[in-house]
Amino acid sequence: MSKEDYEVVIGLETHAELSTKTKIFCSCPTEFGGEPNTHCCPICMAMPGTLPVLNERVVEYAVKAGLATNCEISRNSKNDRKNYFYPDLPKAYQISQFDKPLCEKGYVEIEDENGEKKKIRLTRIHIEEDAGKLNHDEYGRESLVDLNRAGVPLIEIVSEPDIRSADEAEKYLRKIKSILEYIEVSDCKMQEGSLRADVNVSVRKKGETKYGTRTEMKNMNSFRSIVRGIEYEVDRQIEVLENGGKIEQETLRWDDVSGRTFSMRDKEDAQDYRYFPDPDLVAIKLSNEYIENIKNNLPELPESRRKRYLDEYKLTEKEANLLTASKYTSNLFEEATKICNNPKAVSNWIMSDIAKILNEKEMEAEQIPFTAENLAELIQLIDKGTISNAIGKKVLVELFENPKAPSKIIEEKGWVQISDEGAIKEIVLKIIEANPQSVADYKAGKDKAIGFLVGQAMKETKGKANPQILNKLFMEELKK
Repeated sequence: MSKEDYEVVIGLETHAELSTKTKIFCSCPTEFGGEPNTHCCPICMAMPGTLPVLNERVVEYAVKAGLATNCEISRNSKNDRKNYFYPDLPKAYQISQFDKPLCEKGYVEIEDENGEKKKIRLTRIHIEEDAGKLNHDEYGRESLVDLNRAGVPLIEIVSEPDIRSADEAEKYLRKIKSILEYIEVSDCKMQEGSLRADVNVSVRKKGETKYGTRTEMKNMNSFRSIVRGIEYEVDRQIEVLENGGKIEQETLRWDDVSGRTFSMRDKEDAQDYRYFPDPDLVAIKLSNEYIENIKNNLPELPESRRKRYLDEYKLTEKEANLLTASKYTSNLFEEATKICNNPKAVSNWIMSDIAKILNEKEMEAEQIPFTAENLAELIQLIDKGTISNAIGKKVLVELFENPKAPSKIIEEKGWVQISDEGAIKEIVLKIIEANPQSVADYKAGKDKAIGFLVGQAMKETKGKANPQILNKLFMEELKK
């Protein structure tokens, strides 16, 4: 049998750090970085005699996420102890939610491989605390514990096993990331671990209704790794089954360098964690008014903004979809457009040149180092004829490397466009004299020959000649 004879079944458990100023059960700061063990206190270090106090903002943010993903919000939920020991979990249990999560039965929509709308159901969204972090030495001999992250609030978004490919998994995660950014409950900076996913993968022969045995890849925090990990694990499982083997239910570690998964431990089930209600925390009871108030104050969501772009800026469906996929690119578009009043140009720069550089550098939109003011000024300089579009592309590269005002960049680099007709005419005459064959071709009806001549002139001026003036003068000279 071949790979085409199997169906892939994927479910994701997505962890998002919430953007609260303080931790979930104490007043320690949550900001990323800081010297090890400087953002912790007796509570998040689990000192004897300390008691947790639930941060109300965590509940609010979780309810926001639930409402934005079409969930039912529980009026009566609780916190539970999930018992397991790791060196970076001082209490030897994690405060989470088991049978009464805050949010249940939601969904998000993606497009499948045929461009059709597909709902990915959400089992639940619940709140919990993050663990600390182990810093390993380069020789693998020892590890140091940093508890700055211990107690940072998380929401865990658990999908149903509705995802059928690595491509769908990426689209689903990007949709979740986009929603969380728009409602401002998480910065979703994957490079800082603010958004990460546990990926459950199984395969079954097409037509079967029973799920295959799943494996779980833990704490994956880049789209590229998640796609590669899924594709590898699918191929591995199919190969094992085709060779008469059996898939073991286990937790795996994805190694990005070797492009392989490695076994970490047998996969735990709920009973292994010995959940029980946390006796130090009261139940979470939410009124209808509380939930309705949060619902009425939700920020604009991606779908609403997409429709507005179609109506207000007359963008195409493709443009509106791509621009609103990330709140960072959407905000960049809106803020730059307000300044330069050229939505089409702003959209083109974001979707083409900026997207290309982000892809080459394997960066996310939130890592764009320059401002909307910088992008708007770049477009205005091109519109005024101060620089050509070709020079604009060079300026953009500089903005990624050393962000500053584009006018300052072109001044420092000497990239101001040549718009003096007299100076450009000298170059035109020089190019015509040096390329008699192209001149003859143009006069013989080969219109494309003028493109070659213009290209030679741009090369001669290092892209600084005004292309409109160049074209006009070439046409005038060649008609003589």
